[in-house]
Amino acid sequence: AAASRIAIGEAITNLAAAPIGPLSRIKLSCNWMAAAGHPGEDARLYAAVRAASDCAVALGVAIPVGKDSMSMRTVWQAPVDQGAATRSVVSPVTLVVTAFGPVNDVRLAVTPELRGGGRELLLIDLGGGKHRLGGSSLAQVFGQLGDVPPDLDDPRRLAACYGELQALVAERRLAAYHDRSDGGLAVTALEMAFAAGLGLALDTTAVAADPFAALFSEELGAIVEVAADDVDHVRTRLAATGAIVHPIGRAVAGDRIVIQHAGRRVVDARRGALRARWSHVSHQIARLRDDPTCAAEEHAARLSPDAPGLTAELGFELGPPPALAPLIATGARPRVAILREQGVNGQIEMAAAFRRAGFDAIDVHMTDLVAGRADLSDCRGAVACGGFSFGDVLGAGRGWAATFRYNARARDALARFTARSDTFLLGVCNGCQALAELADQLPGATGWPRFVRNRSEQFESRLALVRIEPGPSILLRDMAGSRVPIATAHGEVRAELGSPGGIAALSNADGRITILMPHPERVFRTAQLSWHPPEWGEDSPWMRMFYNARIWVG
Repeated sequence: AAASRIAIGEAITNLAAAPIGPLSRIKLSCNWMAAAGHPGEDARLYAAVRAASDCAVALGVAIPVGKDSMSMRTVWQAPVDQGAATRSVVSPVTLVVTAFGPVNDVRLAVTPELRGGGRELLLIDLGGGKHRLGGSSLAQVFGQLGDVPPDLDDPRRLAACYGELQALVAERRLAAYHDRSDGGLAVTALEMAFAAGLGLALDTTAVAADPFAALFSEELGAIVEVAADDVDHVRTRLAATGAIVHPIGRAVAGDRIVIQHAGRRVVDARRGALRARWSHVSHQIARLRDDPTCAAEEHAARLSPDAPGLTAELGFELGPPPALAPLIATGARPRVAILREQGVNGQIEMAAAFRRAGFDAIDVHMTDLVAGRADLSDCRGAVACGGFSFGDVLGAGRGWAATFRYNARARDALARFTARSDTFLLGVCNGCQALAELADQLPGATGWPRFVRNRSEQFESRLALVRIEPGPSILLRDMAGSRVPIATAHGEVRAELGSPGGIAALSNADGRITILMPHPERVFRTAQLSWHPPEWGEDSPWMRMFYNARIWVG
């Protein structure tokens, strides 16, 4: 029963720093796993379901959906030399809770990334001052079974604290937030330090008398980072909900993690060394699953104190260039064809980016070109969008390229379009791969490589840092030298002819045709980025690509 309640509690504290609004807007999905029919398990399942139901009712949260796996038992016959006995392994009753809700404004969401700068860290203890260690990661490390586990003793206290956290998020009073769960306060604080690349100076004396309980209890709660002059205000408001709030220290520059308890230094280690321990198991899995050299390179970069992480360095001013305003003032909106094929999924974001830049984005499916319903003659730009055309069963982008290559109408429409000196063509992700396959049919694209399987042997989906090199591309004009984060999502991005510098974008000779594997349309607004410098405004640097297109068209 306690496991059901704590699972629901953790699902809610995990969402508490996203601007969702009233707790009733959160819905839960419950995935039940049990060995139904095994002696005693049906009764345990009933108790767990009843506990989850009562908890949800007390919180005012609905459980509209879920699933179950009721055969969590394996039975086999032991060999004769082992007594030929019937043996079984039975999984304990388990509940996995997924919480979801609508976010009012993603720009207000608070992440675990510490900001530092003299801000203070507060532990919000929702366990009522209890520090139960049963079932904790610490207990597992010591091979200990039993003991009293954490529990959600007072759903009303959790609901009240959630509501106050939502108000603090809306008022922008929280600089960072991370809920306490696996590993307790120690791991929660370390994960925040890992995200920020900062050190920690903590004192947990006030949390609990026993340092093990203070650091490793997995009671419900969270760590928040608050401006120094806001600490008393935030602490008072949270304490009014029934939560116990302890100041525990601050983030500091450097690589040292120092934790004191009752005047004794209980932890003094390099952040990199602790992160190596924290990520050891996942790294070993990555070495077996992925290319081991790639896994080792990424792991080393992750642990290096000199690794900058995600940064940004711009060689141009953010926002619309001055040359754009007179063009927008004319009211003219040149047409750009948003090309898509079966399996392509990036057309909506691409159209939004071009519309924001002053274009009229036109949806053009490949069947329109094949049937002659469209021929691109009335368009100044065309974009082949990202996704998985034909499921990439013929290779990434090859099926899409074949539609152009082997269909006369589509082939001729593309040829006439690219032959005009007043047009531009962009290929992103799958569209990039398709156009690379058509390099022999595109003017000035001789020597373009095909894109083949990643050396990591994995589909890479992440925010990556890229450097924009000098080149003729009209879309990247005045952006050379900039280092900017961008979304990547592909399994075949390695240039076939070799790419020691990780080349992921190319232009034809006159700059009118640009292909790139990353996704600028997924990050043209800062609200789309999972990380960006706080001083950036509404436009991300990648919006400059679309502005450049509008200025070039005139």
